Amino acid sequence: MQASKHWDDFRVVLAIAEAGSLAGAARTLGVNHATVYRRLEKLEARVGIRLFERAVGGYSATSAGETVVERARRMRDAAAEAERLLLGQTTSLTGTLRLTTTDALLNVAMPVLGDYRRAHPGIVLEVSTSTERQNLTRRDADVALRPTFSPPEHWVGKSLGEIPQAVYAPRSMVVETTTPWVGPDAAMGYRTLERWMTDQGLADCVSLRADATLGMASAIRAGLGQGVLPCYLADSMPDLRRVGAPIEALAIPLWLLTHPDMRRAASVRALFEALATGLVLA
Repeated sequence: MQASKHWDDFRVVLAIAEAGSLAGAARTLGVNHATVYRRLEKLEARVGIRLFERAVGGYSATSAGETVVERARRMRDAAAEAERLLLGQTTSLTGTLRLTTTDALLNVAMPVLGDYRRAHPGIVLEVSTSTERQNLTRRDADVALRPTFSPPEHWVGKSLGEIPQAVYAPRSMVVETTTPWVGPDAAMGYRTLERWMTDQGLADCVSLRADATLGMASAIRAGLGQGVLPCYLADSMPDLRRVGAPIEALAIPLWLLTHPDMRRAASVRALFEALATGLVLA
């Protein structure tokens, strides 16, 4: 197989291996399930080697498939590195800029992004609020606006302070010891809040779990219980009220991050400035 002539084939194999299924690979590649199936069948027929074992639980790479997957990752990373190095030296405020953040932060960042886009109309913004950590090395995103206690050491950026959090309930709700709680689902990856609720003996008092902060806020507003929310979000909702002071143990540092190769790009520097000066979390 000549990798230079069959990069699309490598992408298909890599997508299947990382997703574990044809459907997941199709979503990654932006094609339909049948297209991925045909391309894999055609590739395996051409090289005469089975690259994946098919099972009810999904697709797993054979030893030959793992060899292709490893080389496909190298090719993808090399292409992403070249792109980062080029974009990191651009001085023009044009092109596509990818931002990853949380659903709740996007809610308050959107006015800043609107001003940024109006000031730099040559830039197209792509925003992701996936709960999965986006890979800045692969250019899944160029800039990350994330609450985290431990930003990756190989990224660069700046702290935007801490996000205070408190317990909130609907204004119409009388909060008692038997009042149920709204909590984070495991898929949300909010381990700090999960541990706090467990330590407070609240893990068994949850009436609903959500995989996103806005989902938790919606549940609390709907009267399903009380719950912890970031103050910048819940204080803006007139139908909610704080139950007690902000919880010091749950204050989370907010970081604005990018890959070292991208920090000098004009579009990235402009976005850093816009978010650092315009984002209001108080």
